[in-house]
Amino acid sequence: MKNITIAIDGYSSTGKSTLAKQLAKHLGYVYVDTGAMYRAVTFFAMQQGYISKDYFDKETLVNGLESIKLNFVFNSEIGFAEMYLNNVNIEKQIRTIEVSNFVSKVAEVSQVRAKLVEQQQEMGKNKAIVMDGRDIGTVVFPSAELKIFMTASPETRAQRRFDELQAKGDSVSFEEVLKNVQERDYIDTHREDSPLVIAQDAIEIDNSYLTREEQFNTVLELIEEISNP
Repeated sequence: MKNITIAIDGYSSTGKSTLAKQLAKHLGYVYVDTGAMYRAVTFFAMQQGYISKDYFDKETLVNGLESIKLNFVFNSEIGFAEMYLNNVNIEKQIRTIEVSNFVSKVAEVSQVRAKLVEQQQEMGKNKAIVMDGRDIGTVVFPSAELKIFMTASPETRAQRRFDELQAKGDSVSFEEVLKNVQERDYIDTHREDSPLVIAQDAIEIDNSYLTREEQFNTVLELIEEISNP
């Protein structure tokens, strides 16, 4: 099998990262969660007081981008890499509803996107990589051999996210999670810089009624067709 680049895009809470991790582990590929990178920058902005419910100092954030060091460190106990910000593990902190509420606003900033896209392209220069996000097949790797676009109804996605947060012990209502999903959808699809769109050559998968195993097997068949011409 030849090594390829696998780009997985789609709406929030469609299970992009879950699928990407499964594929990377099965294929022995590098996995990159670009959403974690945007969440890390968002967490940094929150820490520094650059963003809040009624305030967003984009200029100061942009000026401070050079002080942000992001890297993934593999954790053998859990089987995947965790997000580090300036050498501190922030994997747990970036998965909260508070970060979710701001991440799409931070991801709108062109300078933030430019910085992270450059890093992502460097990570994938040798192929054998699975990367998920919002603009992987359209901006980061427009020449990727396989592009997947994942979708599901807002209610289905909100229920999945709600269940995840509840399992972690986070106190949050379903209505709050659904509102967050809908707001992120709007921002992601309406931003001027690299909006969330389906690449012309992407394969769309609605996983509203698919199990993780069914989804994995569907995509694996596509990979095998491409990798074994």
